[in-house]
Amino acid sequence: MAASATAPTPPSSLKRIVAASLIGTTIEWYDFFLYGAAAALVFPKLFFPDSDPLVGTLLSFLTYAVGFAARPIGALVFGHYGDRLGRKKLLVLSLLLMGGATFAIGLLPTHAAIGAGAPLLLTALRLVQGFALGGEWGGAVLLVSEHGDAKRRGFWASWPQTGAPAGQLLATGVLSAMTALLSDDAFLSWGWRIPFLLSGVLVLVGMWIRLSVDESPVFKAALAQARTREVQDAVEKTPLLAVLRHHWRDVLIAMGARMAENISYYVITAFILVYAVNKTALDKQTALNAVLIASAVHLAVIPMWGALSDRIGRRPVYLIGALGVGAWAFPFFWLVDTRSFGMLLLAVAVGLVFHGAMYGPQAAFFSELFATRMRYSGASMGAQFASVLAGAPAPLIATALLDETGTSTLISVYLLVAVALTLVAILAARETRESDLSTVGAPEPADERPRPVAAAN
Repeated sequence: MAASATAPTPPSSLKRIVAASLIGTTIEWYDFFLYGAAAALVFPKLFFPDSDPLVGTLLSFLTYAVGFAARPIGALVFGHYGDRLGRKKLLVLSLLLMGGATFAIGLLPTHAAIGAGAPLLLTALRLVQGFALGGEWGGAVLLVSEHGDAKRRGFWASWPQTGAPAGQLLATGVLSAMTALLSDDAFLSWGWRIPFLLSGVLVLVGMWIRLSVDESPVFKAALAQARTREVQDAVEKTPLLAVLRHHWRDVLIAMGARMAENISYYVITAFILVYAVNKTALDKQTALNAVLIASAVHLAVIPMWGALSDRIGRRPVYLIGALGVGAWAFPFFWLVDTRSFGMLLLAVAVGLVFHGAMYGPQAAFFSELFATRMRYSGASMGAQFASVLAGAPAPLIATALLDETGTSTLISVYLLVAVALTLVAILAARETRESDLSTVGAPEPADERPRPVAAAN
């Protein structure tokens, strides 16, 4: 009977690992999403004041997209060193970079103060954010996946995934509070800076928690094997080349799996702020409140979908999410067009529930695709290279389609195309539930994938 090479992590230690990954990931997503909300509501007026409102929004979302362009670079750098030095060290560095860049955005002079230099500085700091986030995701989910037991990996690994809606909830909540408490003039003058400056405090909390956890036992076992020469070259000197040699198909599957997930998320949570305010004439407070409440629903359902993937498999749950997003592509905008807060909330919440069915099992699914010595690189590459093609242009494309046609029809078609790509990827993938993550090196030629753990007699 196959068994894992490492002893299972005690439940108390596993919960601490999950908490550390979740809190750190929440802070990093708070920083990233805060920029997205500000790009829709604030930055067009402060950094692109000479443009038409919708054109200013497009320019603002362009700086937003730049952050995605840096994410694959972060994935390569952090993946390389994370597979050689360990997950924990790189997670601490990513948190420092993200928090520092976000804090600096809160101190930036605007276009009125320094002219064209303002958007250039904004773009540079956005690049740092993207670089940091590109390395964050892979390390956070692997730290949990490699500690947890195979039978509940989907559930435990889904908790770092809740950092995305938790960060969205926190960012939207802080912005919503500021817009409710301040006049429009005060918010544009100085109020928008406060959520960015708060990042400095949050980073100190995250650092304290992340420094208190242990390195992944699976990685430590691989490192020990390399040092004792039990497995030659167990810690790959060039993980990127190993991924391309042994796992190129899995990278493509991960990229395809992210198309519907990534595009739908940024349409539902970022572009909807533009659509609701500019197309339906709802006020920004109403739109922010809808995203805020729906993000709480999203946070609650992600672990539920992760747990379900432990019972019926990663692929079936992922397919439910992709098909659900496809079915919701047109009703989503029809509900928003009613200009009713209740219908807007329903549209966003249901969309995020379907998104959660993809996002919940994604961490375990991607972790199980790759062997230990190249897992950080492979999972990060698949996730972050897809973000350049999917999440980065999603608000831009949606805004441009709205500007060109004045309707949501082509935006819904855009979502359907993304769903089709994801369906192809998931149908081409194998089921990975309960795979043995202790597989150290490249798989055997007959089976280029981590071995499944045999069921107990």
